[in-house]
Amino acid sequence: MTIEEQIAQFREAYATVLNEIGRVVVGQQAIVEGTLQAIFAGGHVLLEGVPGLGKTLLVRTLSEVLDLSFNRIQFTPDLMPADILGTNLVVESPEGRREFQFQKGPVFAHLLLADEINRATPKTQSAMLEAMQEKQVTAGGEIRRLEEPFFVLATQNPIDQEGTYPLPEAQLDRFFFKLVVGYPTAAEMAEVLNRTTEGEKVTPKKVLDGPGLRALQRLVREVPVATHVKDYAVRLVLATHPKTETAAPITNQYLKFGSSPRGAQVLLLASKVRALTQGRFNVSFDDIQSVTVPALRHRLIPNFEAEAEGITTDQILAQILRDVPRDAGLAAAA
Repeated sequence: MTIEEQIAQFREAYATVLNEIGRVVVGQQAIVEGTLQAIFAGGHVLLEGVPGLGKTLLVRTLSEVLDLSFNRIQFTPDLMPADILGTNLVVESPEGRREFQFQKGPVFAHLLLADEINRATPKTQSAMLEAMQEKQVTAGGEIRRLEEPFFVLATQNPIDQEGTYPLPEAQLDRFFFKLVVGYPTAAEMAEVLNRTTEGEKVTPKKVLDGPGLRALQRLVREVPVATHVKDYAVRLVLATHPKTETAAPITNQYLKFGSSPRGAQVLLLASKVRALTQGRFNVSFDDIQSVTVPALRHRLIPNFEAEAEGITTDQILAQILRDVPRDAGLAAAA
């Protein structure tokens, strides 16, 4: 199969999945596309928004469109790691002997919805770390591989902070994108009411299975990135590191810590997916810029001054995008 045919196949698969989700989920185009970009790149997604905006509906619809196994975990303060990973139970064999048998937890699925992940204790949240990063779990003294593809789509409510445990930086960094779900427009809300209070429920079709998805993920890795475009991604990440020669002015003023190298990896992978969806087999500066905010917003730690003045990481990144020139020659001249 030629490169052109592979790109056409990728665009068709992406567009079909997008269309099927759109039959159920109203609006939220940027959120849906961001979620798909992360999945096609093989990453996890953190969805943040107030209740009732369709975060769980999006994930459930995605599980119906993709022919993958799906489990949901409702995180609560009393949830234990064994409730996620599984545990050894004493069972009686047909011969009458008692023996330990491992009962798999809900993490053993291709697509895992971690609902309100910030309601679980740090001990339980940490149980997700190995699964998200290494695609394996350690339970009962044994390491068990998770079947790929494996994605964690987590939701959290940013307003109700009572009885919640903010995710530690190490776990936030393992999410490919952090997507902030906003309120619908008047037209979108009217359409939501039409779909949910009238007529029959729409059931999307399954349009892509695990092997097909993994093949498309391999194609993403093959997309080339020109040296000057890769350099731009590197300079964007370095500009988030305070008290360094490469720091942007706003970084020194408002950031305590900047992005890890994983942020640069995400910039390139997400840009590759975006390039393929537009029929290109090369990454552009625009691709890098379009994914910078969802890729880096959760990897920056504001300082006290930023919190006191209400400056968000989105605002800081917007200024960094304005300050960092695309051409390295311009940066050297400056």
